[in-house]
Amino acid sequence: MTATEKPTDVKQALVDGVGGPMGMLYTALPVVVFVTAVPFLPLMVAIGVALAAALVLTGVRVLRGERLSSALGGVIAIAAAGGVAALTGSAKDFFLIGIWASLAGAIVMLVSLLVGRPLTGVIWNLLHGGQNAWRQDRSALRAHYLASLAVTAVFAARFVVKEYLYLADSTGWLAFAKIAMGTPLTALAALVVLWAFRHTTKRF
Repeated sequence: MTATEKPTDVKQALVDGVGGPMGMLYTALPVVVFVTAVPFLPLMVAIGVALAAALVLTGVRVLRGERLSSALGGVIAIAAAGGVAALTGSAKDFFLIGIWASLAGAIVMLVSLLVGRPLTGVIWNLLHGGQNAWRQDRSALRAHYLASLAVTAVFAARFVVKEYLYLADSTGWLAFAKIAMGTPLTALAALVVLWAFRHTTKRF
């Protein structure tokens, strides 16, 4: 990175990536609405109520000054999840995209570790000009192995738990797992990634 380049605010980049400080909470609320509505309403109506809740929350977020692109993430996620459930006619399939996304994330992260290019390090390098020899620095490489391993563990844990609950037809527990394993685990992994980013920045 040259002296004239503006330093990358890594902490802000991580916050923006999850839609701001309240983004994950706003994403979880429509899920609660959906699971609460399903036992009492037809599936399509429950999906509509959840989508309506997501739209209302998006409006609130925009009024609070959040970027529309970040706020719309929750609506898109609920619409996609609801679309899958509507196509299959099964309420538990509302969580199917998230389950397979967790598996895909775990595989991608694991492959990056196996080939010696931990993904968090690749991302750090891209954010800092893409010309840093971070893989030749043993301390920086070790930090990104740990960070990428933490992210891999989060994805893998989500897949294992949610897939088990999916096969057990536990829609309510799927919603609980989505929320409980969402914000808390993401925050823990983000702390490790932030540490790795800061550690590497100090080395270069």
